[in-house]
Amino acid sequence: MASQLTGTVALVTGASSGIGAATARRLTEDGASVALVARRKGRLDDVAAEIEKAGGTALVVEADITDRSQAEAAVQQAVEHFGRLDTLVNNAGLMLLGPVVGADVDEWERMLAVNVQGLLHTTHAALPHLLKAAEDGPRKVADIVNVSSIAGRVAWNGYGVYNLTKFGVNGFTESLRQEVTQRHVRVGVLEPGGVDTELGSHNDHKPEIREAIGTFYEQTEVLSPEDIADGVAYMVTRPRHASIGELWIMPTDQA
Repeated sequence: MASQLTGTVALVTGASSGIGAATARRLTEDGASVALVARRKGRLDDVAAEIEKAGGTALVVEADITDRSQAEAAVQQAVEHFGRLDTLVNNAGLMLLGPVVGADVDEWERMLAVNVQGLLHTTHAALPHLLKAAEDGPRKVADIVNVSSIAGRVAWNGYGVYNLTKFGVNGFTESLRQEVTQRHVRVGVLEPGGVDTELGSHNDHKPEIREAIGTFYEQTEVLSPEDIADGVAYMVTRPRHASIGELWIMPTDQA
């Protein structure tokens, strides 16, 4: 599997399904070893088995990144196992939609914990290792890719708190990019619009949301997790001095 990422190590959060699993598989195809981080160990084991069957290398790390100590331990476990960390893909996310009036505030707290706090915990824990990789790694560059959403740029009725989390991710990404770019840690945000993953299934018990999403899917050729994984790989495998601060991946209308 000698390729552009040979000799590097990537850590992918939310790697038990969807975009995270597809991204892990894609990065190993490019030669990286990958630490798979998520709460569902059984699903992680399945993804790792797929990767290893294809000739790649994967480490399963069961962790809830909303817990700072677990996020730090996950990063440390990956570094101890592989000896380094070159790429961080913050993919773990939760989309819980609904109006502010009559909202389930517990849902808000869960979404903020995953989409914002979890990303902050893993980034803070990984950054020292990424800075080191940028100094003495095989590529002399390290990468952070935050998988956000087009909801980080455009607001819709019913998406209020989800918009809040994704606007926050986008702003944090830009700020961090300015902080570390001169040290050859490239920080970018990838913003998909309309991806067919289980992320939307969390809203199946809300008829009005399910109907709106269903209409969108009927009118649009939605993206697959593999499409987003290709975008992550595109950002990470660019030449050392080529950085992508923001990448939109948009579906096309079926009409």
